[in-house]
Amino acid sequence: MTQPAPAFAHDALILTPGDIDLSRSPLAGRIDAETYVLGAFNPGMTRLSNGNLLMMVRVAEALRQPIQHDHVHAIRWENGLYKLDAWPLALVDTSDPRKFMMRGGGWKVMALTSLSWLLPVELDAEGTRIEAIHYDRAIAPRRPYQCYGVEDARISRVDGRYYMTTCSVSPERHSTTLYTSDDALDWRLEGIVLDHQNKDMLVFEGQIGGKFWAQTRPLGDLYFAYPPDSPWRAGPSINLATSPDALHWKPHDEPGIRPHAATVATARMGGGAQPVRASVEGQEGWLTLWHGVEPSGVVGIYRTYWTLLDLDDPSKTIATCHTPLLEPAPALTAPLAAQMYLDNVVFTTGIVDGGDHWIVASGEADLACRITHIPKGALRASPPA
Repeated sequence: MTQPAPAFAHDALILTPGDIDLSRSPLAGRIDAETYVLGAFNPGMTRLSNGNLLMMVRVAEALRQPIQHDHVHAIRWENGLYKLDAWPLALVDTSDPRKFMMRGGGWKVMALTSLSWLLPVELDAEGTRIEAIHYDRAIAPRRPYQCYGVEDARISRVDGRYYMTTCSVSPERHSTTLYTSDDALDWRLEGIVLDHQNKDMLVFEGQIGGKFWAQTRPLGDLYFAYPPDSPWRAGPSINLATSPDALHWKPHDEPGIRPHAATVATARMGGGAQPVRASVEGQEGWLTLWHGVEPSGVVGIYRTYWTLLDLDDPSKTIATCHTPLLEPAPALTAPLAAQMYLDNVVFTTGIVDGGDHWIVASGEADLACRITHIPKGALRASPPA
């Protein structure tokens, strides 16, 4: 059983589905169906040159009536057009409102009733007020490997340049793609950088030994067991990779952060906010916020934890805390109860230095964007085991 996360002076939703104007969506006027915002969530975040914050928000635009005439429909981009694919209900499982699973076949195959695109939302310097929503800078599918959408941006600034990783979804691969920018508003698509299914690639905000470093989280349906007396639990974990140019990545030989066998609260884990250089209780290192998932219900309970990694070798942990830093906040989403389709999820995706505090951006319940101010002194390491 986990201890409760601490309370913070500022902890609020900054953007909800009702704030999105779908008449300015990349899909507007280009699809013959009514859509709505299933969620506006999981925002990558960075600071602009003018001092304001920039969130790159994932907008999941969904079909209002995906099931019609004994078929369920998926949205798919192809050669600049948005199409609706119809699948007979007898061939699929539609129990999850976000997707449908194909029956049979011997392995998991799914399609989506929504398509995600990225919306730049500019906030004031503290992240407490929306200054502008840049619909003209939205990022939508452009290549076949993005035909089912572009998801979950993470933004890092390294040597004055912005690097944004995203998940691109297609039948061929569930890959990680990279965008680069000089100003975090005009982005250049560099292409696929990880060809395998990997949901959480986070570039460190600074080079180490002349190389780019990143956290990764490869996924699969099979994991090999640790010995029975191991302190680690088998399953999805956070790995590391290095690159000379941020385009060509080599997996690091040593493991990163692994689930602890002593608790189910982090039975599954993955990277959250981009690793930033920080001092915690007098120790210098790379601060990484990551999510731990406790098995429960449809998707589990998502909480945010923190770890401080060695400056020269990020495979080494300097300090960590077993108490969650952030927990799901039902009170924040209570006014949106009619729109909710998940609960028990906080998914942290961005961090910016706010002086005496960290400004942390998260997706709440796969529905809205949450901003939390976390005093730097609130990060207290758990005693060594």
